[in-house]
Amino acid sequence: MPSPSAPITSTPTATPGAGPLPFTVTRTGGFAGFNDTVVVGTDGIANVTSMGKVPSRCKLEAGLLTDLTDAVKQVDWASVGITKPTVRHPDDMIVAVSASGGLARLEDPKLKPLVAPVSKLLTEATKPGNLCKPA
Repeated sequence: MPSPSAPITSTPTATPGAGPLPFTVTRTGGFAGFNDTVVVGTDGIANVTSMGKVPSRCKLEAGLLTDLTDAVKQVDWASVGITKPTVRHPDDMIVAVSASGGLARLEDPKLKPLVAPVSKLLTEATKPGNLCKPA
């Protein structure tokens, strides 16, 4: 188990013309030992990797994609900066989001608009269902 350390922070450089997509969500640690990465592309396809599973792709339902895109747009990514999430305690589950040059834990108050749609994304993309059909 990695030991807790001070977070590494920096200010991202803006990418001219960068939109809300693509963005990446990672979920690591926790009691269950998660290691998931979901990359949502501009085409609405989620590329999913999970420990012990074959990488997969699924097409996000339009409503979920809109909710995610709108939430990503509400975040001031320049003020988020880049804070590499670190383990705070044993069995710490880290859910982090990166987009438009920023990176932070989902629990960061600046990422509040993303909490509900990202939670739904993780549920749907790691076990494709009604809102994320296999692509």
